[in-house]
Amino acid sequence: MTGDDTTPNQVRVFLVDDHALFRAGVRAELAAADQVEVVGEAGSVAEAVAGIAHYKPEVVLLDVHMPDGGGAEVLRQVRPQQPDVVFLALSVSDAAEDVITVIRGGARGYVTKTISGRELADAVVRVRAGDAVFSPRLAGFVLDAFSEGPNSAPVGDPELDLLTPREREVLRLLARGYAYKEIASELFISVKTVETHVSSVLRKTQLSNRYELSRWASDRRLV
Repeated sequence: MTGDDTTPNQVRVFLVDDHALFRAGVRAELAAADQVEVVGEAGSVAEAVAGIAHYKPEVVLLDVHMPDGGGAEVLRQVRPQQPDVVFLALSVSDAAEDVITVIRGGARGYVTKTISGRELADAVVRVRAGDAVFSPRLAGFVLDAFSEGPNSAPVGDPELDLLTPREREVLRLLARGYAYKEIASELFISVKTVETHVSSVLRKTQLSNRYELSRWASDRRLV
């Protein structure tokens, strides 16, 4: 919890991410930016909805995948009541489906967690000013999706739909050649948890090894 000590001209930011360590890192990075002040944070959808209502931030930095519904659910619950709040997705995922889902839900931009602290602060200021902000390769996903009409959506894949959002993240990194330890570091989870997710994906897809999984993911454009 934080007090309302934002100085004039600073953008009031609320941070939503289910990893406390990551939230602490973002706070530290943004602390060096004079134009941004983190006024509150949350680690779940319920905490986010309550916290945004309480702190009334100008911009919400929003994780896409969380155990209890993720960014899309926060958008669904908050935007009707607080239409002036601007949402900027901040995620480890750079998958087209994730980008399109939150943009359709009302987010003003989408940046990945490889962004620097200074770049993130600049992105916050820009979305508050009305700009749409995306990490370089992500804007094309949105342009392609909306060029087909505002209600267009990726065709569903029954097999892919069996996987949880976290399993998809693990699979995507695995297919890119990441080792289990690297996946664990990227997603802020343990190696044991990575192994559990991979085992679950193998079971659900009825595949035998990571090479088959990589091909399966590539066929579905997850890589």
